[in-house]
Amino acid sequence: MSDADAVALAEVGLLRGPDDRLRCSWAGAAEDYVAYHDQEWGRRLAGDDALFERLCLEAFQSGLSWLTILRRREGFRRAFAGFSVAAVAAFDESDVERLLADTGIIRNRAKIDAAIGNARLAAQLPDGLSALLWSFAPPPRPRPRTRADVPATSPESVALAKDLRRRGFRFVGPTTAYALMQATGMVDDHIVGCHAGAA
Repeated sequence: MSDADAVALAEVGLLRGPDDRLRCSWAGAAEDYVAYHDQEWGRRLAGDDALFERLCLEAFQSGLSWLTILRRREGFRRAFAGFSVAAVAAFDESDVERLLADTGIIRNRAKIDAAIGNARLAAQLPDGLSALLWSFAPPPRPRPRTRADVPATSPESVALAKDLRRRGFRFVGPTTAYALMQATGMVDDHIVGCHAGAA
C-alpha cells in the first residue's frame, strides 16, 4: 500500500492492519485493541451481568484510555465477582476496602462506590438492566462514512443518561452512554469499509 493510500484511509478513519484487513483506525496496532475491535465492539450484547460489566468499565474508563481498562479487564472481573449484578449489589464496606487495595483495577473510590451503587439499582429494576438499556437503542442506520461522522453523543444517549441519572445511577453521562451503545451494538459505528461484522 502506498503512503498516499494510507493517508487516504487515515482521513476517513480506517487503517490497514498487518493482516491486510481494513478496520477502524482507533483500533491501532495493539493486540488488545485489535481483538476488542474485531470480536466485541459493535456486536450485539444482552444480559444484565454482561451489560453491567460494560456499564462499569465505561465508567471506570472516564478520564483514562480504553486500553488501560482492557488490560485490567480480568482484574476487574476477579475483583467484581464477574460483574454479577446480584453479587456486587451485596458488596459491603469490607469489599470497598478490598477493592481500594486491589492493584489489578482502577482504585478510584468514587467509581468503586458508583459501581456498587449502580449494581444495587440495577438489581431493583423490574425488567432488568439489559431491557432498560436496550429500550433506548435507536433504529438501525447506515454506518458512518468517515470518523468525522461518528458523534460523541446522540439524542438517545442523552435520553438514556438522563433516565439513568433520574434513577440514581452514577458515572453515566451522555458520552459514556453513547460509548456503551457503540460497544454493545446498539449502534454500529464501524466506518464503512471496516471488515468487522455488523452488530
